[in-house]
Amino acid sequence: MSYVDGCLLAVPTDGKMAYLEFAKEAAALFKRHGALKVVECWGDDVPEGELTSMSMAVKCGSDETVVFSWIYWPSKTARDAGWKAVMGDPAMDPEGKNMPFDGKRMIFGGFDILLET
Repeated sequence: MSYVDGCLLAVPTDGKMAYLEFAKEAAALFKRHGALKVVECWGDDVPEGELTSMSMAVKCGSDETVVFSWIYWPSKTARDAGWKAVMGDPAMDPEGKNMPFDGKRMIFGGFDILLET
């Protein structure tokens, strides 16, 4: 059964193109290691909540935009092997790379697919 990794993060709004370039490189890396699809979504209609919201979850500032992303894998086994390979890939080495977002505020997790139509 297919498996999905999802993440939510805040990206500086004026850094949209830098994030897009980063996302393209990351997507190629994940696909090289077994991911079937990588989707990156730039927030457009993300309402502020009173108790909870996507913006609140990632402590999104007024100069940032919420990004919602997911990686689609053929199975959890493929995902586990893919992540291990990605983390060991020299392209993943953070030395000298300027991350276009604050990774400390990123929320992520792996999900079994309950319904897919």
